[in-house]
Amino acid sequence: MARKIESNCDVLIIGAGPAGLMAARTLAEFVGQDPNLKVRIIDKRSTKVFTGQADGLQPRTLECLKNLGMGQIYEAANDMTTINLYNPDENGMIHRTDRFPDTIPGVSRYNQCVLHQGMIERHFLDSIHEVSNGRINVERPILPESIEVDESKADDPDAYPVTVKLRYLAEDEAEPLQFGHKVSNGLFRTTLTTAEDDDAEYRLPEGTEAGLLETVHAKYVIGCDGGRSWVRRNLGLNMVGEQTDYIWGVVDIVPETDFPDVRARCAIHSAESGSVMIIPREDKLVRFYIQMQERADQGGRVDRSQFTPEKIVDSARKIMAPYYLNYSRMDWFTAYHIGQRVADKYSVAERAFIAGDACHTHSPKAGQGMNASMMDTWNLGWKLGMVLTKRAKRSLLKTYESERQPFAQALIDFDHKFSRLFSGKPAKDVLDGSCVSMDEFKEAFIRNGLFTSGTAVDYDESIIVAKTGKNGNKVASHSDLAKNIAVGCRFKSEQVCRHSEGLAMQLGDLLYMNGSFRVLLFAGNAANPAQMDRIERFAAYLDSSESFVSRLTPSDCKRDGLFEVITIHSNTREEIDMQDFPAPALYPPFDYDKIYADCETYHRGHGHAYDKYGIDPKHGAIVVVRPDGYVGMVCDLEDTAELETYFSEFMAVPAKPLGAQAEKDWTFTAKAKAERRKRVLSSSPAQPRASNKASFVHVETVPVGQTV
Repeated sequence: MARKIESNCDVLIIGAGPAGLMAARTLAEFVGQDPNLKVRIIDKRSTKVFTGQADGLQPRTLECLKNLGMGQIYEAANDMTTINLYNPDENGMIHRTDRFPDTIPGVSRYNQCVLHQGMIERHFLDSIHEVSNGRINVERPILPESIEVDESKADDPDAYPVTVKLRYLAEDEAEPLQFGHKVSNGLFRTTLTTAEDDDAEYRLPEGTEAGLLETVHAKYVIGCDGGRSWVRRNLGLNMVGEQTDYIWGVVDIVPETDFPDVRARCAIHSAESGSVMIIPREDKLVRFYIQMQERADQGGRVDRSQFTPEKIVDSARKIMAPYYLNYSRMDWFTAYHIGQRVADKYSVAERAFIAGDACHTHSPKAGQGMNASMMDTWNLGWKLGMVLTKRAKRSLLKTYESERQPFAQALIDFDHKFSRLFSGKPAKDVLDGSCVSMDEFKEAFIRNGLFTSGTAVDYDESIIVAKTGKNGNKVASHSDLAKNIAVGCRFKSEQVCRHSEGLAMQLGDLLYMNGSFRVLLFAGNAANPAQMDRIERFAAYLDSSESFVSRLTPSDCKRDGLFEVITIHSNTREEIDMQDFPAPALYPPFDYDKIYADCETYHRGHGHAYDKYGIDPKHGAIVVVRPDGYVGMVCDLEDTAELETYFSEFMAVPAKPLGAQAEKDWTFTAKAKAERRKRVLSSSPAQPRASNKASFVHVETVPVGQTV
């Protein structure tokens, strides 16, 4: 008889693909901060993916990976710069008709790139282990057998309302079936199966007994187990949408060909034989997405065994004729059935969630699968971490579905049209209305460049997105203060200059994902006494007992651990010293990472951040950026009441708040500041500025808002 055990955990993640690993990585930040937080991630596979699967990384995903300390992924990947369109001429022969940038220039500091999923997973696994101090590791091979949610306990913060029963597999049970092919393939994870086939795969053979059985009582569960999600089905969540009858094969090969653009992204439409998408990869590999002539029957059933590597490559040869195509090495192949579906709900009682392919499926040719999946759990992970550490109210979790489901629906709508444009037969002329216009196909590629880059996601108004103050929201942003910053969208990085040593930096690189909100104080012309007076009043508010920093930060947390204030002024480094900014609110003693200038740098020129953000360089503004890098609100330096209202809507009041800025802090005296300003104003280019030594005075007690 199998041994049985029981356990508790805060979060159980089911599935260690990209969505599951991103969930584990974001939660690792909170595990590293809280020794009592327990997060587990399980997978039925016996090992990580070494070849194949998803490979495209979009600019927004790369920005997020950079903010997780995994920027080395971009360095290891194959950068894609160009896309070529090949279409048939009047004689039916394919030829290049267009060439344009693969990523819209200027949309991000990253281009779309490709790197196979196994290497991406390796970076995630290493980072998760390091950040969680070894407390989170993928446990495999383990299979879930049942899941139940006690919704009556959903609002009890100390309850474990989700019960999951697990079975530990023998090694041979966890090995994916290869269907007799010698080449590694993805057919065991294909979508060419029915729900009945899926259920049969998860059911234990009658009369057999496997290894250890474990009952896990969890506060939260995240189902990241793919398009055929066991979690989704067993939670009773439904996929809405449709399947096409198109079938595509995929191969990763080192090609031998005279095709001129094999090392660039290409979309090829043949006259009669279908279409091919070419994606250049690392290590001389090239991925070919190849339209097959076979179609699924009305029941959606397909004989998977008929899709051999040889058959898939032979289809590519017909499409790419008259060009020669062979290969010296094949690493992986698969076949898939195009469908566009999205889940009707993303959770049960905000206790058991689904993410990634478990809640949206679509074709892979727009490079959205892995990216959209990771962005789901990038969105969910910080919210769960904030709730579990009792920094935020549980109502915050409702915004996961309200933000990600509309995006998924937009993705499905896009893919529905795009995949048909890709799979359809090219029109011979403008009068051929039954086939696909190649001009329309090109326009779709270009027009949707922002969407496919991941940078155009625009979250609707909610308790964490203060746009117009409508829909029950109590706060409206003053968007006119930052005309080029869209509330609800990702905060775009621009170059600034770190004041302390004049180093040119990307502002986006300061937004490391550690669970903290960033309050970006665009201080304007701080050398102007009237503007500095506004800055000092805002700093005095931050230090006061009434500020959101003092009220909502737990006493056992650093003062900038939940709300980090970063100042960007519009002066040169000669016009003002960083020590002239109010301490300790804006310039904590000996912390040189809080004050930045929008000015000329020696080696990288001027970033012109104020101009690019649409902020008045004299007046300034405040921009609140969420832990996931999306803009929460925009306001003025005097709008402290609106800041209070914004954060009070979803942040929890700790049992023991941090309170006003502690006594015995290093603080500028009025005399020291006046003397410094006098020296600055009297200095000239020919006369070096006087030393700034002894600028700090150690004050035993300084009442808030009062100078000494």
